[in-house]
Amino acid sequence: MPYSLYAENGAGDSYSVPRTRERYWLHSLLFAITVVSTCVVGASMQMDFDHNQAFDLEHSLDMWLSIWQHPATLLKGLPFSMTLLAILLAHEFGHYIAAAFHRVDASLPYFLPSPFLGTFGAFIRVRSPIFSKRALFDIGIAGPLAGFVFLAPALAIGLAFSKVIPGVAHQGSIQFGVPALQWLLIHGIFPGVSPGDICLHPMARAAWIGTFATAMNLLPIGQLDGGHILYAFFPKRHRIVSRIICLAMLPGYWWWQGWTVWGVILLWLGRRHPLIEDPAPLDDARRRLGWVALLIFLLCLCLAPFRNGGL
Repeated sequence: MPYSLYAENGAGDSYSVPRTRERYWLHSLLFAITVVSTCVVGASMQMDFDHNQAFDLEHSLDMWLSIWQHPATLLKGLPFSMTLLAILLAHEFGHYIAAAFHRVDASLPYFLPSPFLGTFGAFIRVRSPIFSKRALFDIGIAGPLAGFVFLAPALAIGLAFSKVIPGVAHQGSIQFGVPALQWLLIHGIFPGVSPGDICLHPMARAAWIGTFATAMNLLPIGQLDGGHILYAFFPKRHRIVSRIICLAMLPGYWWWQGWTVWGVILLWLGRRHPLIEDPAPLDDARRRLGWVALLIFLLCLCLAPFRNGGL
């Protein structure tokens, strides 16, 4: 049965919010399946890395067939799996803890397994209204901040384990782009080496997926994390900015066809945001964190994250 918690609206008035009991079995089952799927993909990445090859999606799909005969191979995928899941867990529990702090009813994370890159990500459900812009901002920004604290060092460590193999990034069925954070770390760890000559260790590849997920979540659209942050600062401009960004994504097929697909989806489903009646402005500390969120977005953004028909 539901139970109650107490929260405050923008005016400081207390109210009771019914809280839903968690379906722990579902959260645990989805997480366990995602551990397996990320280990399978990670084992394929590790084998490609050991053979000085770029990650090949076909090898990953073949691994699903061979893993039943050699289940111990899953252990090779742990560096990729644990790195990626740590980043995603940090991101989602950042949201969850911020919601709990503001006494907003939110679910535990739901993980989404995938046969391609191991996971489609994770999400939490906010099940009660948010009545203040402070709470909205804190919940929206807590995920990207917590995730970035994990992904930045994971990317640096993964790059330190990576190899220099001329032209390796242009091989394989999927060619991955290079976000600014990765470019900066490469030039710090491998001075004078082109990013296209770096064979990424599975840990670095997991962190790369974390940067991609972070950039997508920080898009200032609708109810994405970036949309929450935008609404907290500019509630009256949120809808028009969301629409402009969605329209700007439509011709993005010149860099990545996925931009057009996501632009259409978000233009159709994701532009709106629940109304929050809270006239109080954000304080200076939160305004500074807003600039930090923008910096993280720019460091993680890649205009062409996948090439050669990849994803």
